[in-house]
Order: sequence, then structure tokens, then C-alpha cells
Amino acid sequence: MAVPAAEGKKLSRSFGWLALLGTLLVVAGLVGLVYTGVATLTSMLLFGWLLLIGGIVGLLHAVESRGTNFFWLGVVVAALNIAAGVVVIHHPHGTAEALTMFAALLFLTGGLFRLVGSVVVRGPQFGWTLLQGAFGLLLGLLVLFDWPHSSLYVLGLFFSLALLFDGLGLIAIGVGGRHVVSMVSDQQASGSPPGTLGGEHPKRSRS
Repeated sequence: MAVPAAEGKKLSRSFGWLALLGTLLVVAGLVGLVYTGVATLTSMLLFGWLLLIGGIVGLLHAVESRGTNFFWLGVVVAALNIAAGVVVIHHPHGTAEALTMFAALLFLTGGLFRLVGSVVVRGPQFGWTLLQGAFGLLLGLLVLFDWPHSSLYVLGLFFSLALLFDGLGLIAIGVGGRHVVSMVSDQQASGSPPGTLGGEHPKRSRS
């Protein structure tokens, strides 16, 4: 499939921007891993503003669709989002403590169910499921025993790790995409048909 030179440059530039965005996310993730308290506060404020903006947009959408059966449901959901956003923005530390407690209980219940399920079922992935359950249970206990102090770093740690891995994924996509576009452009410049290397044409099979 032929790719024009202008389109190739545009694709290469787009993949370059993806790689740059991935690099910025990786840097932000590494900084967040060092300053987990700041990362926790930042994630709570972002969460609060997302709730607030989402609630306002939902309220506007509900007003536009007034007269329908879902009008009051949309208004109630939007009002709850706005109220939750305001609470999170004004009390980020208290919200972080509540969400950290919820995360600890989630780890505990998830790990416990995996442990019990692996022992009862004893399937082909018995060892791996048992290890996952034990790790989740241990992580939940560690977070719970250090609560509320753990709320200062747990959410920030997860937020930073998410930024780090998302950034690495974008870098891989950007670098890989630029490499593919460069290979296709080089093949077209040398006059090679797609699927050949080094300008060599595939040999015809003898009948």
C-alpha cells in the first residue's frame, strides 16, 4: 500500500508527538514516585474537578432534554457529581483517607476470594491464583494497618505508576510507528514493492 511522502511525514510527526507525550508522562510518573504526597493531592484535585465538570455537563444535557422520562434522573446524577466534586476539591485529604480505606478493603476482599477460590477449585492456575490472592491480602493488610498515614502515599503511588506505564506505552507506540513509516518510505524511495527487503524482488517460483 503506497503512502504519499506528505502523508508519511504527517504520520511520522504524529507518532513523534505521541512519543513526546509519553516521555512527559514518564517524567511525571517518576516525579510522582518521589513525591507521593504531592501526587496524592494532585490526583484528588483532578478527581474532584473531573466530577465537578462532568456534573455541570450532565446538568446542561439534562436541561436540554427536559420533558423526557430521564430528565429528573439526569438532574439527580448531575447534582450528586457536582456535590461530590465540591467536597473532594475542598477536602482532598479526607477524600484520600476514605478512598485509601476503600482500596484496602478492596484488596482484602479480592485477595481473600482468590485464596478461597484457588483452594476450593484447584484449577490449572492454582499456584498463580494462590499467589495473587496472598499478595492482594498482604497489600490490603499493609495499607489498612498504616491507615490513615497510608493515605498520604498509596493513591499517589498508584497514580504515578499509572502515568509511568501509560507513558511507556505511548513511547513504544510512537517509536514503533515512526519506524514502520520510515521503513515504508525507504521501500517506496528505492522502488521496492511492499514486503521486500533491501530492494530485492521476490523470486518467481519455477513451474
